[in-house]
Amino acid sequence: MSVAFRRESDDEHMEPAFEWPIPVGPNLVTPRGARLLAEEVARLEAAVAATSEEEARKKLLRRLRYAGTRHATAEVQDAPAACIVGIGSRVRYRLNGAERAVTIVGHDEADPAAGLIAFTAPLGRALMGAEVGDTVEFQGREDAITVLAADADPEANA
Repeated sequence: MSVAFRRESDDEHMEPAFEWPIPVGPNLVTPRGARLLAEEVARLEAAVAATSEEEARKKLLRRLRYAGTRHATAEVQDAPAACIVGIGSRVRYRLNGAERAVTIVGHDEADPAAGLIAFTAPLGRALMGAEVGDTVEFQGREDAITVLAADADPEANA
């Protein structure tokens, strides 16, 4: 029989549903990040229980598996020491003559538009471990960033 006359199921034309990728490396989080992950797991569990439509339920379950894994593997970091950049630090720095400020956080709580960058982001990696007054390498320049201030961010460490 010709393939033209064979009925194909709708599933054959659907995009495969992949799991959410888990970032490589340790799952370091601030106390706020751990709380946000726990809240996300609870919200998703409630949404799964309230959803009867199969496709929506599958998407919620996939997201729940990701959030549950991230919550289970979270390593809450203590507030960083004053003047040393770590996870949970609010850092003021100078880059290309302009002063900027960011808070270093875990991967899942990063929101660059809100000034929250992951410790795994290029800028986060450059700043981690630096002390106030240090100049650090960034984007191939040895003295690209000068750390002006570093203190524990009260919101991230609450």
